[in-house]
Amino acid sequence: MAAPKRKTRGKAKKGAAEVAVVEQGEGGPNGVPKAETVDDKDKSGPDFKPKNKRGEANKYGLTRGYSPYPYRTVPTKEQCEEVHRILGETHGEVRQPEKVPAPSIEVAGCGEVPSVLDALLRTRISANTLMANSNKAIQQLAQIYGTAKHGVGKGSIAWNAVRLGSMDKLINAIRPAGTPKLKAGHIKQILDMVHEEQKARAHAHIEGEAVPGAQNEDAGQKAREVADVVEDYLSLEHMRAMTADEAINEFVKFPGIGVKTAACVLLFCLHIPCFAVDTHVQKMCKWLGWVPEKANEMDTFNHGEHMVPGHLKYALHQLFIAHGQDCFKCRKNTKPGSSGWSEAPDCPLEHLLDRNK
Repeated sequence: MAAPKRKTRGKAKKGAAEVAVVEQGEGGPNGVPKAETVDDKDKSGPDFKPKNKRGEANKYGLTRGYSPYPYRTVPTKEQCEEVHRILGETHGEVRQPEKVPAPSIEVAGCGEVPSVLDALLRTRISANTLMANSNKAIQQLAQIYGTAKHGVGKGSIAWNAVRLGSMDKLINAIRPAGTPKLKAGHIKQILDMVHEEQKARAHAHIEGEAVPGAQNEDAGQKAREVADVVEDYLSLEHMRAMTADEAINEFVKFPGIGVKTAACVLLFCLHIPCFAVDTHVQKMCKWLGWVPEKANEMDTFNHGEHMVPGHLKYALHQLFIAHGQDCFKCRKNTKPGSSGWSEAPDCPLEHLLDRNK
């Protein structure tokens, strides 16, 4: 009697390359690597994605400076400009404000405030909820904790009061934004980390030691950091002296902060071109064929960062969102055959889209 065949586990078929695929979630990986086989003949194709080694120094699989798809040549600069032109004609021209607006205690926003710390925490509060809910949370934070009286965050939430207050008080304040225990835990940890980091940076400046971004700061900026510690003013303004890569790596060290949040802070607060990806951006990039059908949001971010011209990243982000909300045929809850599809106006990008992806 023949011996039963042994089952193999995690082994790619003969003649195929094994590629690690990890699903990402905001605030940290929410999956484990799983094997996906890619035929050898496709190793030079546009959908081929070599294994990207992840580790403590790169837990999200960032591919800064290159695309995860080494043989994918789209989108070209011309293709990006065409989509930008069409959507601009449809929804109106989008230009990034030269100056970040003053903070609001009525609207949470997604990072469009002057203070880097304020932008980071507002964006975390706004995650996975409706804007009306995050707005209510910001309003309650201002009512309960008061507002900052000086510094770049003047007029916004008094975040040091939040740091010094109780966890239960914060949970109740941000309850309207959803998952209040999780978000409150992240906020408290971030504030404590910022406080400790500021003290460490101030000491380094006094001692003349190197810290990230210090090489780009003048004596006045370093003195301001030291003064902030003395005055118990929480700040991440030193991030402005960092490169995009340095800033992203620093942001994602904080609990609950993933690449999506970091990208929004770079784009809206720091005014650093960054291809921030949300569900609308992800969907449009797939339909346009800019990324493969199986690309996740991390893949789209990495590829878009490399391929989309910097001067178009802000506008395309905003226009993709506006289009995903306003175009009947590109909304989340519609598809070919939906009620009203035949009567709805054609999408201005229809000739460029493949909705089967």
